[in-house]
Amino acid sequence: MRKTVFEISKMDCPSEENLIRMKLDGIGNIENLDFDIPNRRLIIYHKGEVEKIEKSIIELNLGSKRLATQETEQKEFTKNTNQKKLLWTVLAINFIFFLLEMTTGLISKSMGLVADSLDMLADSFVYGISLFAVGGTMARKKRIAKLAGYFQITLGIIGFIEVLRRFFGAEALPDYSIMIVVSVFALIANGICLYLMQRSKSREEAHMKASMIFTSNDVIINLGVIVAGLLVNWLNSDKPDLIIGTIVFILVVRGAIRILRLGK
Repeated sequence: MRKTVFEISKMDCPSEENLIRMKLDGIGNIENLDFDIPNRRLIIYHKGEVEKIEKSIIELNLGSKRLATQETEQKEFTKNTNQKKLLWTVLAINFIFFLLEMTTGLISKSMGLVADSLDMLADSFVYGISLFAVGGTMARKKRIAKLAGYFQITLGIIGFIEVLRRFFGAEALPDYSIMIVVSVFALIANGICLYLMQRSKSREEAHMKASMIFTSNDVIINLGVIVAGLLVNWLNSDKPDLIIGTIVFILVVRGAIRILRLGK
């Protein structure tokens, strides 16, 4: 048995963990994956060479770097039997908030909320692919990943077009109060998702849960929309909302590209 440690600089929430798990699924010499999200580390226990594993991880473009490979005597690993239930839970939370933020974003005319709703949808795609492809063939998993990726890119492009239309047109100011209130609830929802995913590893890793929450891109996005709402009210301008919307749309498209890499 060998133990290889990877540093993955862009792995900062459970959705990246699921992307990596799906990418490595089907590589027969892997015995166990041990994720340390706050410290951006992945320990892989495997037999034989690591080159195929390393190539698959690098293809996700998450800033991966192999740190060390060494022999190990460890052969027993703790399996998480509740993982499927937790995936359903976080999928449901993300999809509910996708619907909530999309609806309130359209009502309040906030592109920040609309963009954040698509980020929630992107996470739902990742968890959904993990669940619905369980037990299926690699070909089936790749088809699902491609459909999800192209759909997400299409939504991101539509969002960009709408941002440009509003930037050069005369639009009513977004409702900053709705932006702030909904984003606070989304912030709480993302915190719950991250807590549940980290709790599934081990109750003794409580010190890692807070680190995950505060380093997550999703949480940063929620805070960005809240700040944008405050600036909309302070500056009496829709530009802060359009700026945060553009940033999140970029992140959504980048996430879609990562999903598409699973289809290769």
